[in-house]
Amino acid sequence: MPPKLNLADRIEILQGDLVAMDTDAIVNAANNDLQLGGGVAGAIRRSGGPQIQKECDEIGPVPVGGAALTSGGNLKARYVIHAASMQLGGKTSAQSLRSSTAHALRIAAQKELKTIAFPAVGTGIAGFPMRECAEIMLREAAKHLEGPTSLQKIYFVLFDQDALVAFTSVRSELESKV
Repeated sequence: MPPKLNLADRIEILQGDLVAMDTDAIVNAANNDLQLGGGVAGAIRRSGGPQIQKECDEIGPVPVGGAALTSGGNLKARYVIHAASMQLGGKTSAQSLRSSTAHALRIAAQKELKTIAFPAVGTGIAGFPMRECAEIMLREAAKHLEGPTSLQKIYFVLFDQDALVAFTSVRSELESKV
């Protein structure tokens, strides 16, 4: 029987600034047109420089529920994985969040990355409920870590205390079921 997966060892939840993370990749809460507008995408555009949007323009659009990889521009992170959970100006659905999270994790593993940092995708401008976001994203992360992967650590870097509480609570519930 394989050893029990300890989520706390592999999934770290913290409050902070996603764009300041020194990881192999950070994840952008993206629209499918890959336009870096407001929220997380705007912070990535401001900190990472115009190179990231230029690369997005060459790639996009991508399907809702998909993801795409660009360089990290001027960020500490080497890459940005753009998880497209909504259309430009649209809302995030549970299915698009699940799919774009899984797709981002697959891209990271295909690139043999060891560390990745996610925001609470879809909970800002797209209006997705925080608790449901935590349940979907943490389940996808745990499911990914159960299989073969290069990822050693998945970070969830959250903007405020409410998000931190939601994600920490959901991780504890998932650990009790593993």
